[in-house]
Parts: sequence; structure tokens; C-alpha cells
Amino acid sequence: MNLSGNAQRILKEGSTKIRVVRSGMFQQLTFKVKRVQLGNITYAELHTDRMIDISELNRIASEVGLPVESQNGKAFPKGTSASDFQNL
Repeated sequence: MNLSGNAQRILKEGSTKIRVVRSGMFQQLTFKVKRVQLGNITYAELHTDRMIDISELNRIASEVGLPVESQNGKAFPKGTSASDFQNL
């Protein structure tokens, strides 16, 4: 899979700050790159320990181009799955 320059930079640095909407307010949260084992594959995703609405997770995943996980859910960019991000 071809990753955007932004997604490649995030994977290289290991974390990024993203502006999100939480409880009706804008906040800037730090997302860290996390390697997740799923069956026979290992894939990279952005992770935060804060609760974020699923619709906001979908927006972030689509904008960044990487899977995103928070306390209450996980989102992948539209049209992708975990196998698209294995071994990154």
C-alpha cells in the first residue's frame, strides 16, 4: 500500500499531535504509533488512551491515512483493513 508522506513521517517519528473534537471542544491530543498483533499479521496504528467519538476517529483515520484506536473503538481509513498496514 502506498502511504502518504504525512503517514510515513508519523511512522518514522513514532507519534504525532492531532486536533480533535471531544465533548464539543477542540483539543490537541498526542497519538503514538503502536504495533498490534492480529492473527498472523502485525500492523501499525495510532493510539491514544482518551475517549473519542467513532465519527471523529473515522475522520482522523481518513485524514492521516493510518488506523486509529482510542479507548472506545478503532477506525481504519475508508476501503482498507488491517492487512493493508502490515509490516510497516
